[in-house]
Amino acid sequence: MKADRTQTPSPTSLTFKRPELLAPAGNWDCAKAAVENGADAIYFGLDRFNARMRAQNFTEADLPKLMEFLHRRGVKGYVTLNTLIFPKELAEAQQYLRTIIAAGVDAVIVQDVGICRLIRHLSPDFPIHASTQMTVTSPAGVEFAKSLGCQLVVLARECSLKEINKIQQQIAEKNASLPLEVFVHGALCVAYSGQCLTSEALGGRSANRGECAQACRMTYELIADGKTVDLGDRKYLLSPQDLAGLEVLPELVKTGVSSLKIEGRLKTPEYVANVTRVYREALDRIMAELQEPHPLTPFPTRKSETQTPLPVAGRGGGWGNPERYNLEMAFSRGLHTGWFRGINNQELVHARFGKKRGVYLGEVTRIRNEQVTVRLSAPIEPGDGVVFDCGRPSAQEEGGRVYGVELRGEDAVLTFGRGDLNWRRVHVGDKIWKTSDPKLDRQLRQSFAGDTPQFQRSIDLEIYGEVGQPLIAIARDELGHIVQVESAIPLAEAHTKPLTAERLQEQFGRLGNTPFCLGVLTNNLKSALMVPVSELNRMRREIVAKLEELRSQPKRWQLHSNVSFSDLLPAQEPAPLASPTLIVLVRNLKQVEAAIQAGIQTIYCEFEDPRAYREAVQLVRRKHLTQNSNTGEAFGEGNSHRIEKLSPKCFAPTTQNFPKIWVAPPRITKPGENYILQQVRDCDADGYLVRNYDQLQFFGEYRCIGDFSLNVANPITADYFKQQYKLERLTASYDLNISQLEDLLVNCPRHWFEVTIHQHMPMFHMEHCVFCAFLSAGTDYTNCGRPCEKYEVKLRDRVGTEHILQADAGCRNTVFNGTAQTGAEYVQRLIELGVSNFRIEFVNETANQVIETIQRYRQLLQGEITGSQLWRELKLQNQLGVTRGPLEKK
Repeated sequence: MKADRTQTPSPTSLTFKRPELLAPAGNWDCAKAAVENGADAIYFGLDRFNARMRAQNFTEADLPKLMEFLHRRGVKGYVTLNTLIFPKELAEAQQYLRTIIAAGVDAVIVQDVGICRLIRHLSPDFPIHASTQMTVTSPAGVEFAKSLGCQLVVLARECSLKEINKIQQQIAEKNASLPLEVFVHGALCVAYSGQCLTSEALGGRSANRGECAQACRMTYELIADGKTVDLGDRKYLLSPQDLAGLEVLPELVKTGVSSLKIEGRLKTPEYVANVTRVYREALDRIMAELQEPHPLTPFPTRKSETQTPLPVAGRGGGWGNPERYNLEMAFSRGLHTGWFRGINNQELVHARFGKKRGVYLGEVTRIRNEQVTVRLSAPIEPGDGVVFDCGRPSAQEEGGRVYGVELRGEDAVLTFGRGDLNWRRVHVGDKIWKTSDPKLDRQLRQSFAGDTPQFQRSIDLEIYGEVGQPLIAIARDELGHIVQVESAIPLAEAHTKPLTAERLQEQFGRLGNTPFCLGVLTNNLKSALMVPVSELNRMRREIVAKLEELRSQPKRWQLHSNVSFSDLLPAQEPAPLASPTLIVLVRNLKQVEAAIQAGIQTIYCEFEDPRAYREAVQLVRRKHLTQNSNTGEAFGEGNSHRIEKLSPKCFAPTTQNFPKIWVAPPRITKPGENYILQQVRDCDADGYLVRNYDQLQFFGEYRCIGDFSLNVANPITADYFKQQYKLERLTASYDLNISQLEDLLVNCPRHWFEVTIHQHMPMFHMEHCVFCAFLSAGTDYTNCGRPCEKYEVKLRDRVGTEHILQADAGCRNTVFNGTAQTGAEYVQRLIELGVSNFRIEFVNETANQVIETIQRYRQLLQGEITGSQLWRELKLQNQLGVTRGPLEKK
């Protein structure tokens, strides 16, 4: 698709297009709530392959009826197919896609690269939206999505306004513009979407498969240099506040983003109604202030006779911001602008609770005669639900409905039903939160109750006619649908009550109980003419019927019937003869030396500071020179400084046995961070372990291996990365168990892959810096004092496991599983399947532990010990706490 710069104007443009408001729908009531409160589009999942498998979701059989309802109301519907797809699921996914495309769905939201390719194979024009699960953080990511045939990209939540503007500017300069979508409200994952392996590591429930266990909402203790850090009541160290972009909505509009997305497919219909209405009204106010709406895209309008204001704080009570009140009552772990204004590690995670709270009412100042006195910060009425917060949110908390409210100045005395509270668990000083507002809930439910449309979208009318000819009315809706109706009675000269613009407006504007309201009416009648009012009413009804019929027709996308996913499977290639090889990934220089000492021929390095790669490379090169007498004599001991200038080209191609060193850039690259990639490239390693789309471009002329973060889970994805980017090998996705991995290997040339068989799983990969947030008073790297360079930090979970925390060059944190995982018991089977490259990874192991672990795995590959023996020996000898990893069958 050719880039259309009017679709995504540059930040300096004076023309601002109204972004689409996209709401979640986990069921029919949520879909109705979204439509009746002003959503321009909804997104929803079916019962397979979506990232919210716990939602009620829709079925394939629901699609025709759902899409007819949405389109009749002028709303688009997007299906989420935003998980990784395993090899044996491709046939079912293909059938799903055929059903989705044939049902006239407006687009599908996709994570898996192979599924993007399959959609384009099935249909050349069906729209694909690149999911936030694709972890797009840069212009290179947008270009990658465009190369797959995507029509829109959902950016990672971690992108700031400044970064969004940079992305818009750079993709426009490269003529690679695509519409961009951002999340504007809802729960924030602490880890980058598509890169979180915590649920997989701890419970075999993959977030990349819609089964997130929300480990980020649990309590953790901070351990620095072996000592527990006293953080007071801050225990939810990885639980961000909820995103609320309302404060920055004008700036978001000015970035030129095309869609504003509300999170919440697991939420209630009341939540959907509440949040959608708040953002609909705010967005329309902002657009009215920025510019007049384009005549072809008038703003949606709620019919005035049903526009009942929601009961909110601030209506005559001086309680504060009414919109914030509504959003906090909808669902709130605390509201924050997330990363839109940049990084502020002190604000993003307050760490005091990880669950819904609601609106803060105040602190208990007195308890007497089973009554509670509170200094109010927000309104309270009889019937409202409250909870008492004593600072231990993981424990059972006391709460109930308020029976009576007696106001005494700024204080309120709250009475509860007899026996409703256990008063021994209520204390002076407890915080009180309002968790339920029945009046608000009733009005929200009323907003989508019944079958009568409560949210209307405008239509424009043009009126033509001459005496003796029919009256002609041409109606156009905001989506471009046009209908023309004519009167059955010819126009006559009017002696009284001619068809003035006002009279036409009155008659054609009677659109109650329809999805429409009258926008601009243009009267082109040149003289005083008339037709009976009954005929005008008939024409109005005909306009409504024709527009509804036109709107409800399903989209007709091209759909090839004679193609299949099997057309995209890679051809088998003869595998080169190779003995099983051990590849070792290390994370510090001492581990590099240990790997060299153990005789490892392929070493991967992942260091916090890429500038240290140069020293690691030279360590490996020196080792080769000391082992190669010819090269050593050529340079001599006195010329060791010349070794620093050696590159891989200096070594004879016939010398196959000297160690190779590959280095890894950070997993995330944002605009302005190519200097980090340059630092990596400056070390002149033998090759590079690429993790994202920027690196596929930046290191494209060098030897590269694709790492696990590319999420290669099926052969169609594997083929794309291998053929398009000429990667030497691919690392199989960590979401695959042994059966799924076998399926991947059987359907691809085996030598394409390396398999990680020992590692501390990289669970959370985060923009949130735990070091900065809890070991400094700083907000980001500019003022934190770099505690990541001063302390060894671990996070202790509820069961006592101490997970390792490390930072990278971009100040992003990774939490590594404190327990190493192994796939040793499946190695023999993988060797039989033709796998010859096996990776083991280290994090904080000592040099001796590295050497001993390498020796055990070398014995395993040589058949000297079994996988079970290795697992038991490592667990006993090194006390690594090795467990069977994600390869274990589920």
